[in-house]
Amino acid sequence: MAGIEMKVLAEWKYEKSIPFRGYTGKTLYVNVENQECIEKEVTEEMKERFTGGRGFGLKLLWDAVKDNTKWDDPENEIIISGGPLCGVTQYPGLGKFYAVFISPLSGQTYDSNAGGHFGPLLKFAGWDALEIQGKSSSDVVIFIDGDNGKVQFLESDLKDLNSYTITESLHDYFSETEDDKRSVSVVSTGQAAEHTYWGCLNSSFYDLKRKTPRLKQAGRGGGGTILRNKKIVALVVRNRDWSNIKQGIKDFGILQEVGLKLHKEIHDLDAKQARMRTVGTAHLNEIMNDYHLLPTHNFKFGQHKDIANIHSNVYEGLFTQGVPDGCWYGCSMACSKGVDNFEIKTGPCKGQIVTVDGPEYETSSSLGPNIGIMNPAWTIEANFYADHYGFDTIGLGTGLAFVCECFEKGFINQEITNGLDLNFGNMDNIMKLIHRMAEGKDTFANEVSKGIRQMKKVFEEKYGAPAENLRDIGMEGQGIEVSEYVCKESIAQWGGFFLTLKGPQHDEAWLIFMDRVNKQLPTFEDKAEALHYFPLFRTWFSLIGGCKLPWNDVEPADNMTKYPPQEAAKVPEHVQNYVDIFNAVTGRSITKEDLLLMSEKVYNFQHLFQIRLGKGTRDFHNIPYRAMGPVYADEWEARSEYYDNELREAGIEPERLPVEEKISKLRVIREQQWITLVDAVYNKRGWDRNGIPTLEKLREIDMELPELVKIVKEKAKPEDSFTN
Repeated sequence: MAGIEMKVLAEWKYEKSIPFRGYTGKTLYVNVENQECIEKEVTEEMKERFTGGRGFGLKLLWDAVKDNTKWDDPENEIIISGGPLCGVTQYPGLGKFYAVFISPLSGQTYDSNAGGHFGPLLKFAGWDALEIQGKSSSDVVIFIDGDNGKVQFLESDLKDLNSYTITESLHDYFSETEDDKRSVSVVSTGQAAEHTYWGCLNSSFYDLKRKTPRLKQAGRGGGGTILRNKKIVALVVRNRDWSNIKQGIKDFGILQEVGLKLHKEIHDLDAKQARMRTVGTAHLNEIMNDYHLLPTHNFKFGQHKDIANIHSNVYEGLFTQGVPDGCWYGCSMACSKGVDNFEIKTGPCKGQIVTVDGPEYETSSSLGPNIGIMNPAWTIEANFYADHYGFDTIGLGTGLAFVCECFEKGFINQEITNGLDLNFGNMDNIMKLIHRMAEGKDTFANEVSKGIRQMKKVFEEKYGAPAENLRDIGMEGQGIEVSEYVCKESIAQWGGFFLTLKGPQHDEAWLIFMDRVNKQLPTFEDKAEALHYFPLFRTWFSLIGGCKLPWNDVEPADNMTKYPPQEAAKVPEHVQNYVDIFNAVTGRSITKEDLLLMSEKVYNFQHLFQIRLGKGTRDFHNIPYRAMGPVYADEWEARSEYYDNELREAGIEPERLPVEEKISKLRVIREQQWITLVDAVYNKRGWDRNGIPTLEKLREIDMELPELVKIVKEKAKPEDSFTN
């Protein structure tokens, strides 16, 4: 425990509950303002309606905030919860926690997930959820000691408030031996989170092979920004003894049997299907490029001529091979790739030799072709600093891409950027901007760091940029930056990004291949059905503490021949796996249909939560036109045959039309398609034309709670009903 000294400001003792049938039955409330802790009971009704994970977080947040609570109000909370399957080691991918809060970017609820060891260790320390409220007057570390049944508020004397430094220091501080470090996990952020709305939460796991702590991110939504606003330096949990965890599982034999089946599939098929164990999600780089889906120059294009520079084979040579790369025990998918012995070339860590986690696909594209940079070494360094400083790499990359396009269009210039040439591909100056954002001293950098929605306002009002152009190319929805797939040619994916609960993050639905490539969703009704099923199925992972990658990034060898195409996309055998392991752990007897119902309860609850906060209705499901179609002539010309053909299908002969007129005519078509899609999806979900769930829907899913009924009765209008 050498290196730092921390004074105990307050201490609270508790009797540890051992997980039984997936739950400890207790949640921990921590108020950092008055250094108070409260133990709360998890009722059977809470399990039935909210399941766990994100569901528990949303329920606790609902009870804690007011209708007008803002992200930086003391009553806003960060709730971290894993769910009933979190911590299971017999089936891959069950180490996730879900952080829930009111987001600084969107002003509504957000949930963001992370791997690492924090979620499982929190549960083993006795807690189904950690609920944090209030604001501290000085920097504190919150330590949950599962070994001794106590929570401590510690006065932090850490001077470097960046994540790698914090994490390494606290793993050392709370461990007595090297092996001990596996029993510690830290949630932290970095100095950028004090200035940016893209602040991420970094969750650690100790890599014994590399002898260093590594980081997984709850990146989206600004959770790290809230953590630092509350003056929390880190959350730490320690729990060494897991010996009695197995006893709480109902049927360990079935759990083990189903897990072994998936382990064998991964062993036999991963190298042929997704190569997760050698390149992680970076295997998508060239696939997305092949199908015009790789975000390039602020989503303007879907391909880059220098794709060979960032091909997954290049990253395979950079990632250390032959080491166990799961971010939780038992995950043989092992997709948490890392670059070892990497020398930092810029900034405060210049000259240091470090291990960098990733980059994953989203980072290799957001901090790669989307900003015009096809240099893996630069992207790896940007990835390191994003994690260290506490930036969400998706928000950062998409935000920088918007800045680069605005610079090239002349909407901003070097006088505004304080001397930085921010053309696409300018590696030196873009890296300087990242460092300036972290420092928080540069006016322009601070404007950028608040996200695209705020940038659009500032660039228009302060710098005179044209509002319509900013709206068209600013790739955000509900205040959240778009994740890294070009969706302009997939109507279903418009909904997969922009008809979501919280903004355009791909954790609800990724339908581009089903829709555009495989032509499996020809009608709007087909698209609406997919935009009903897949968001609900994916929501389930957030309730139980799971990662979605083992569901469909490896599939049974006969999956595509055994089932019709639309059914095969659901990977039915793996869906049954989840039913079986849930029942094995909890002792319940759910079916595949019950799984969807569990999700539908929480999905509609969260949607009504957004409406309670003044968001969530049709007006807030905004979509930038860049997400639907080409804004400028060079976009059209890059895919002219494709777009010309779409005009022909609409009865418009494009041959003698100028490009600008073609763009205008296609825009009319696609904006009408958006309206049709919204109607179809709302109707399928049991909402009215304004996005308000009907009382019939609440009754159908057993969520006819008085507080939800009240919102529906206040907001719904008869003329918005689909029956009129």
